[in-house]
Amino acid sequence: MTSATSGTTTPERVGDPVGLHRVLDPDPATTRVLPQAAWRLDTRPVLWDDEVRVRVERLNLDAASFRQLREEHGTGEAVRAAVLAIVQERGKMQNPVTGSGGMLVGTVEEVGLGSTLGLEVGDRVATLVSLTLTPLVVEDGLARWDGEGEQVPCDGYAVLFGRSVAARLPDDLPAALSLSVMDVCGAPALTTRVCAEHLARTGTGPVVAVVGGAGKSGSLSLAAAREAGATRTIGVVPHEQEAARLRAAGLADVVAVADARDPVALRDAVADAGGPADVTVVCVDVPGCEGGAVLATADGGTVVFFSMATSFPAAALGAEGLAADVRMLVGNGYAPGHADLALDLLRRHDGVRRLFEERG
Repeated sequence: MTSATSGTTTPERVGDPVGLHRVLDPDPATTRVLPQAAWRLDTRPVLWDDEVRVRVERLNLDAASFRQLREEHGTGEAVRAAVLAIVQERGKMQNPVTGSGGMLVGTVEEVGLGSTLGLEVGDRVATLVSLTLTPLVVEDGLARWDGEGEQVPCDGYAVLFGRSVAARLPDDLPAALSLSVMDVCGAPALTTRVCAEHLARTGTGPVVAVVGGAGKSGSLSLAAAREAGATRTIGVVPHEQEAARLRAAGLADVVAVADARDPVALRDAVADAGGPADVTVVCVDVPGCEGGAVLATADGGTVVFFSMATSFPAAALGAEGLAADVRMLVGNGYAPGHADLALDLLRRHDGVRRLFEERG
């Protein structure tokens, strides 16, 4: 096979579009697992036919993973060492405690002749698939990262599969800002869909509560809910400092303050703000919010869990124990057009952009 960039000839290497050929364990001859479930991935730079190799500029660790690493390791230097150790051991960035990773920005440096991703050498892209399933090599020891923030300057390379998803970076936004938006772009897309379904089913817009409304995914979800016809948007935050930020952003009709880990407090805060909610979107990066989200949601309503800190057994068993007739959705990070939707929300809503820029 001929490389799309180098012109060198390599043996025929036909890859599986979901990346099974990159899984190193368990023994692929006896047990097949997807790259996300695998412990180790093959990170060799030579491409299979449908792959793309990206020169990495920056990683964006997901919020739940970064929080856990900071809590366990304390100092930024120790966090940096922990991330390096994970990538070196596993061939990908997958926090062994949270199971989550993040995404990256980089420049396409080689495209397999069978690739269908529509990318060209030189494109600056953000990957819209998780680092938990992306073969990754760090070549600079993360020397430019102090371990104090979720965005990680990095020199190395990553490999995308035939069914990976990547988006070209827009020219009108800073790369770091685009990366932050694309990292959470699944949340506003699913929020839009669920609100539209409620409107079509009932003829009225839903009451939407977003837990963690001043955060990145939360602010985008509030903006998306309003544009999708919500009759009332409720932003729930943990303390008054966050409440002031969210009020200044103007994204929620009502801002409520409650500890989302206290189910009664969350239920009462949403009720006092005009709930219960027809749609509750959970966008916080701390565990223990499942019961409160269920209690804050009306019978027949929907809870969307957009947090890697969610315990899905706790959510399911908790709803059963509360005799709560609610639909619960796992926040899939992918939906057609999700990146463009999220970037357009940022452009149109100054409050969203301000919250993103305040968080860096």
